[in-house]
Amino acid sequence: MTTKQNSSGAANHAVFAVSIAVSALVVLWGAVDPTGFGNVTTRLFDHVVSDMSWFFLLAANILLVFAIYLALSGYGRIKLGADDEKPEFGRFSWFAMMFQAGMGPAIIFWGLAEPLSHYVDVPFGLAPPETDAAAGVAMEYSFFHWGLHPWAIYAVAGLAVAYFTHRRGERGLLSAIFRPLLGDRVDGPIGKLIDILAVLAVVFGIAVALGQAGLQMTAGLGETFGMSTGIGVQLVVLALTTAAFMGSATTRIEHGIKWLSNISMLIAPILLIFYFVVGPSITQINAFTEGLGNYLGDIVPMSFRLDAFDPNNSWMGSWTVFYWSWWIAWAPYVGLFMARISKGRTIREFVAATVLVPSLVSVIWIAVFGGAALHLARSGLAGDIARTVSESPAAGMFVFIQQYPLAGLLSVITLIVLWVFFVAGADAGTVVLGELSTGGRPDPKTWVRLLWGLLLAGVAAVLLVSGGLDGLQKASVLTGTPFAIILVGICFAFHKALREDHGLSAPRSVSAEPETPEEEPVPQR
Repeated sequence: MTTKQNSSGAANHAVFAVSIAVSALVVLWGAVDPTGFGNVTTRLFDHVVSDMSWFFLLAANILLVFAIYLALSGYGRIKLGADDEKPEFGRFSWFAMMFQAGMGPAIIFWGLAEPLSHYVDVPFGLAPPETDAAAGVAMEYSFFHWGLHPWAIYAVAGLAVAYFTHRRGERGLLSAIFRPLLGDRVDGPIGKLIDILAVLAVVFGIAVALGQAGLQMTAGLGETFGMSTGIGVQLVVLALTTAAFMGSATTRIEHGIKWLSNISMLIAPILLIFYFVVGPSITQINAFTEGLGNYLGDIVPMSFRLDAFDPNNSWMGSWTVFYWSWWIAWAPYVGLFMARISKGRTIREFVAATVLVPSLVSVIWIAVFGGAALHLARSGLAGDIARTVSESPAAGMFVFIQQYPLAGLLSVITLIVLWVFFVAGADAGTVVLGELSTGGRPDPKTWVRLLWGLLLAGVAAVLLVSGGLDGLQKASVLTGTPFAIILVGICFAFHKALREDHGLSAPRSVSAEPETPEEEPVPQR
């Protein structure tokens, strides 16, 4: 073995050891002193929201513009792989796996609760609370938070990783993307620091999602079966689901994650269609049409609105800054997973499938569920549902379900969808963490994935115990902050690589074989 190989192996071990140690220490700290842990995260969170909200907004805007530029330019024709590379997965499975990785149970959690929350606490005071105007603003900002920006954040990270691994033959690491800027220094301490930050962002990003899913599943069990919804039950739900996704983690992506994703993408549309048919259909269509028009018309001012003379604006920290930091924290996880399953696709096809289509799906979901929920709130048919849900977002979907036919059956189906999203998303997370922490190996060993599964569950449990939903949001903002800087740097490094390989705009024919062994291709069906 050469000196370079020895150095690379030692560096890979360092990334694994440091990231495991930091994650374990967080779990230990939160378990031993949850109050102290919560106090420290609160102080750091307040500092980030008051002093760095502007940076999150600018970073998200840069990533959206860059994704659109890549799709519309001549670079959009470049394949993520050799020129004759064929996609490994069919379009439906490919999209299903990407969507559950990008949003998973989160869209079920917030797709209904967010419009009701904004209806009561209107963003930036743009309308009187609980009025028709407030309902319009609520839909517009819900579309904003779940539309183009978050998916563009994922797309840039995924495209960069996919291009460097499938086209340039680099390892599946975020640090490798910086080679055009840093040269061989990416193989040293700087590169390892980038990879460690990526691992920690993934750990906390997924832990936040797991904690939110656990909260919602517990709330659903309480609304449906009258069970307790205390922290003990939340931890039991988390433990049982952890056992399920760790079982899935022992299978290949083409088996566990693929089939779980396909199941979730078959069941979720059934819920969507049902509540469109039995709900206030015209109101839902109107909410979609008007909300989409307002969103697209106001996307620029919304993308830069800060309430500059109220730097301690708590709404920003609870919503836009929380979301942007959460998407950024998820970017290495979702990006690496998207790259892993996107060999053979073009850049333009990738952007369409990871930005345009999922944004539209998210907007439709919010219009159907959020529109129906706002109709209930405006008509008074469900009591004070808006304030009930704004105070307990986790229970939102199940409070809503109780107002319609087949409430018991639909509650059970919703719980199943949540559980499937939960398991598939966490399983995908163990794949990405294993890959990032072992030098970019596309097939991390099972014991590595299981170890990360335990730590993910541990971090989620600590966040639930130390602060519940509020603690989950604060952890997301804190872990997304350093990685936002890395994502902006990825834009510059990726663009420089494209210019080096293909000139200003037109791609040329280049094939590249990955340096790391690939899994056997799955036969096309």
